[in-house]
Amino acid sequence: MAIDAAALMNERRKIPAAGAIQVRRKAETVLPTRHAGRFRLAVYSDDLETTLCIALIKGEISAERPALVRLHSQCLTGDVFGSARCDCGEQLEIAMDLIDQAGNGVLVYMFDEGRGIGLLNKIRAYALQDQGHDTVEANHALGFAADMRDYRIGAQILSDLGVQEVRLLTNNPDKVQALGEYGLTVTMRVPIEVSPRNSNRAYLQTKRAKFGHLLSLVGDPGKKT
Repeated sequence: MAIDAAALMNERRKIPAAGAIQVRRKAETVLPTRHAGRFRLAVYSDDLETTLCIALIKGEISAERPALVRLHSQCLTGDVFGSARCDCGEQLEIAMDLIDQAGNGVLVYMFDEGRGIGLLNKIRAYALQDQGHDTVEANHALGFAADMRDYRIGAQILSDLGVQEVRLLTNNPDKVQALGEYGLTVTMRVPIEVSPRNSNRAYLQTKRAKFGHLLSLVGDPGKKT
């Protein structure tokens, strides 16, 4: 049964928020990268150091102008191993390159693998997808909401860095709404769309149909593209 994007957004809102967690900048260094130049890398954590996030910062951040921002959820299989089941690794590379080209911006890397269900359960969900489930159905079969993420900590990090207005690199309108709810102004949504492959076309079609992601390249299910 199809689930519309509004229903999925409401489902995610029912998940207990991580509002009690407060993170602070704990360490910082310079990170030269192979394809996107030098960034400042800052590690944020709660006081017990059980929650970690990373910010890659390019240039000087000023409240006087919107910063180009990417909130990127960890995808070990895509970011590290180059998985073609998703578009995550390519989105990460594109975001870093675009921030480098802009000369100013922040990439917040959040360790919420598998839309918040963790690596082990993501692989279990993959196994269900191999049997014909889509990503939403697989999460539900494992007892999880379709999307378990909360962007509150990402918003905390951006605020700590002095970001007030954001040009947000995303295809996901839920991220735009969430940052607004957490006190940031999204002045522009910047698309970060990747050309589909046969191995991830159905995944991207599910993103569009069930999560409401703004994707124009994937085509409709059942149609040859």
